[in-house]
Amino acid sequence: MAFVDGPKLIERAHLKILREINRQGSLTAAADKLCLTQSALSHTIRKLEDVLGCELWEKRGRNIHLTPSGNYLLKEAERILPQLERVDSKLKEFANNEVGNLHIGMECHPCYQWLTTVSAAYLNRFQGIDLDVKQRFQFGGIAALLNHDIDILVTPDPIELSAINFEPVFEYELVAVVSDDNPLSQRESLKPQDLNKETLITYPVSIERLDLFQKFLLPDNCRPIKHKTIEATEIIIQMVAANRGVTALPKWLADEYSGTLPIKTARLGEEGIHKFIHLGTRSSDTTNEQISTFIEIAKGCSLDKKKLTKVI
Repeated sequence: MAFVDGPKLIERAHLKILREINRQGSLTAAADKLCLTQSALSHTIRKLEDVLGCELWEKRGRNIHLTPSGNYLLKEAERILPQLERVDSKLKEFANNEVGNLHIGMECHPCYQWLTTVSAAYLNRFQGIDLDVKQRFQFGGIAALLNHDIDILVTPDPIELSAINFEPVFEYELVAVVSDDNPLSQRESLKPQDLNKETLITYPVSIERLDLFQKFLLPDNCRPIKHKTIEATEIIIQMVAANRGVTALPKWLADEYSGTLPIKTARLGEEGIHKFIHLGTRSSDTTNEQISTFIEIAKGCSLDKKKLTKVI
């Protein structure tokens, strides 16, 4: 095939077709999802291939396999379509005389109680703003922020980038949480070697991003005998209370459960592990009143011994 120059090449329909084929796994399912016939879907792509001068997929039996050019266009579709859909949503808000939405991304699993407090104060301040919270991103939290999929990223692990500002909003200590029946419950602080014979339960985050490993265990060449991942905080706490393993959580969160469950906390090392929750925003949004107000309210939410309190 040879490239044919023309006034129009890639249209949104082409990108949506490739995305749905990847999501659904077949032409028939993709066509159903897009309310097209399979022949119309195939014809649309064939016309594009004729213009581009290259094939985007090939059939192997009943299966569809994207070519290198098809895979490239799929990656671009996954990057571009969410941005276009966000533009559609924003324009619809203007058409309906709505102020809009503030999209928040979470890279901090245990921060929902804190976010609830901030959100309540924010919604009272901005009657026309709705909040949307997302936790999983196809390209990661930083990419979601840069791609305008979210407006604010809540993370304990900021990355230095000129296009993003990270604002620390509160400090916390990461502590070990163990069952009352665990001998470690008698210790005020732990050494890395103390966890060598323990089952460690963490959120489903890569070891490279877990401070318990990077700042505590690995520098001393220590590892737990077993490592399990669980997404729900309540289940992690229940597992620890039943002496099925140990975990590490922000102290303020562990204190929320220590009054009702048989668990104890211990400092990680003599100095402890101290961190900040940061709010990441695009540098281009520094004058955005909705975002700056959210950050202001977030800084005004402090952590009491056993509960979150508003101090604004």
